[in-house]
Amino acid sequence: MSALLAWLLTNPTILAISAGLIGALGWGFHQRLAGAKAERNKQAAGKLAAAEDRLEMHREATDVERQNAGMTDEQARKEAEPWVRK
Repeated sequence: MSALLAWLLTNPTILAISAGLIGALGWGFHQRLAGAKAERNKQAAGKLAAAEDRLEMHREATDVERQNAGMTDEQARKEAEPWVRK
């Protein structure tokens, strides 16, 4: 048993193949982590864009509400008419 172990640890071909396998596994693990990080960043950017869109829509709605606050009922009905189902 010890002779086999000594042969495996001293054989340069076996050591080179082992080092290559360990390197490939390490590289694969690194790529997997990098891909997961990229996906997290992509989702975070999407959430940020959605939050910015909601904020902009809220600002626009607030501006319209401020404009419409001074309207009479008839003016408000006329303004809303294109969006009302009949």
